[in-house]
Amino acid sequence: MPRFEPHPARRPALVAGASSGIGAATAVELAAHGFPVALGARRVEKCQEIAENIIADGGEAIALPLDVTDADSVKGFVHQATERLGDIEVLVTGAGDTFFGRLHEIDTESFESQIQIHLIGANRLTTAVLPGMVERQRGDLIFVGSDVALRQRPHMGAYGAAKAALLAMVTNLQMELEGTGVRASIVHPGPTKTGMGWSLPLESVGPALEDWAKWGQARHNYFLRASDLARAITFVAETPRGGFIANMELQPEAPLAATKERQQLKVDEKALKDK
Repeated sequence: MPRFEPHPARRPALVAGASSGIGAATAVELAAHGFPVALGARRVEKCQEIAENIIADGGEAIALPLDVTDADSVKGFVHQATERLGDIEVLVTGAGDTFFGRLHEIDTESFESQIQIHLIGANRLTTAVLPGMVERQRGDLIFVGSDVALRQRPHMGAYGAAKAALLAMVTNLQMELEGTGVRASIVHPGPTKTGMGWSLPLESVGPALEDWAKWGQARHNYFLRASDLARAITFVAETPRGGFIANMELQPEAPLAATKERQQLKVDEKALKDK
């Protein structure tokens, strides 16, 4: 006799921040694994394009407008997704952006905007789906955190504060939801190549990279891909009942160091070409 009923065959999933980056890749990956997905973002036209591609590949997807800083938008998103896909089994909160700037050089409004998006927005989505999950005694809340919540980085104080608070909220959820059947997990990406933050001008990113190197936080120049995170999030969602992933951190693997043999081979090849 199993300790828990297995996951149902149909598990509708909400993906917030699904118009690009990690959110878009996660929606595609979940759909490929059989999850009906509702893609939500302010750029709903981008979500629609991704949803159409998912459907063309045999998946089930819908695109809906979502602004996590607007309580009515969040309620409408969850309501419409439930009406069209069924009871929500999985929530992935990945909406947000990255604001670069030293804390003593940014204004409070900019600081607050990061809290609103990454913390309050995630809370709004969570409280919208939790009652149904608790009633059904199952469900997965998966939060996209950041390694900045674990090890703060200069120039990312507002973002880091928001993600650290998000981690605290998830930790509390894990304690308070114990025994309800609802699982709360957080996935911390390391440096990831997406449009979020990395489209900033060099004069903004350059000083940050210099300071990261000074504090030992830029060991190499490789980045994770959005698809790497999508696989990790899908793994969390598919974990069988009876256990759950509390915290997961992904970091980019460093480029392979050249061995003496490879270095000699390159020298020999160059010598042959020069002859």
